[in-house]
Amino acid sequence: MTDVQANDAVAVRSAQPAHHSVPSRLPSLTGLRFPAALMVFFYHSSLLIPTIAVFGYTSTGMRYGAAASNAGAFGVSFFFVLSGFVLTWSARAQDTPKAFWRRRFVKIYPNYVVAWVLAMVLFAGATTPAWRAILNLFMLQVWVPDFFTNFSVDPPSWSLGAEAVFYASFPLLLHLVRRIDLARLKFWIVGVVAGIVATPLLAYALLPSTPNVPGGYLASPLQYFLAYILPPVRLLDFALGVLIARAVLTGRWRNIGMVPAGILLIGSYVLTQYVPYLYAQRAVCVVPFALLIASAATADVRGRRTWLRNRVMTWLGEVSFAFYLLHFIVITVVLKYTRSLLGVQYFSTPAGIAVLLGTLVIAVGLSSVLYVCFERPITRRWSSRQRAPEQATTSAG
Repeated sequence: MTDVQANDAVAVRSAQPAHHSVPSRLPSLTGLRFPAALMVFFYHSSLLIPTIAVFGYTSTGMRYGAAASNAGAFGVSFFFVLSGFVLTWSARAQDTPKAFWRRRFVKIYPNYVVAWVLAMVLFAGATTPAWRAILNLFMLQVWVPDFFTNFSVDPPSWSLGAEAVFYASFPLLLHLVRRIDLARLKFWIVGVVAGIVATPLLAYALLPSTPNVPGGYLASPLQYFLAYILPPVRLLDFALGVLIARAVLTGRWRNIGMVPAGILLIGSYVLTQYVPYLYAQRAVCVVPFALLIASAATADVRGRRTWLRNRVMTWLGEVSFAFYLLHFIVITVVLKYTRSLLGVQYFSTPAGIAVLLGTLVIAVGLSSVLYVCFERPITRRWSSRQRAPEQATTSAG
């Protein structure tokens, strides 16, 4: 362990016995939320679906689609690990499962319903069977092994169905993790990572490989469902975040720093272009996710300045949950009316970039309105006053 790593471990370990001395705010992690959500935006705006394709089947469209082909899974998987980390970080011994579940419900579900209503009214209602719409409303679309059900109504919202399972299991999971001998914590972390890596291996080995997932990706819908969608399988990502937070809080984590972790994360995304599809969806990037999240948290504990702690990034991080839920709706509606106004189906490269930037600005603006006028007032009104510090802490929500 280097001197810097040793100092980080001592700083966090010394804070552990007195929970109030551990910073409840992790602004660098809040700042990381928006880049993760932006990756999901890039993915959805790159899809070659006629209603939302910006560049169409041009060389620009094909290159953009290839570059962003794993960006959505990248962002979602990052959020799953981050969610486990920040909820563990902000957990307090006197908390009750009922209080925790109430806060999560108040934080997540009102925004989710707003996005569901908007999607149904603006485009999904005309083509979505009632049973699929109802499954989506109650976050149950992730339990049906059907690609078009998983991504119906507001496609990004499927991940909230998985998060609901994470939240339901969190009190028990945290209790079990706290019972792990600290000397054996690293073995549990390695074991969970191994489980994540093994998931696509088992999916490829045990399940039929045809037909392919829509879009031509080399995996069948059933393989994709098992390796990427099914909540109990994705619980491993969340559990990794819980374990990493426990390691950081107890001084059992060897911090490598944000710059090396960031380089590894960028390299892992590049690697997703060269490995089998299901491995690219989460297995390749999961260790760099953990390294970066832990490094950012450690930087905040030690009061170090990071590029994520400025007002712009923390604000974008605060509105990122609303942005995540609204961006696909905004892409669909903006492209529909822009095409109608200009009388074109697809755009040239300069025009397409301008459309994408405009769509991004509109999505951020509407997300800010939803956050300020709806999400924040509801969480302040209905969350327990005793748990106010958690509301200030970043959430993968």
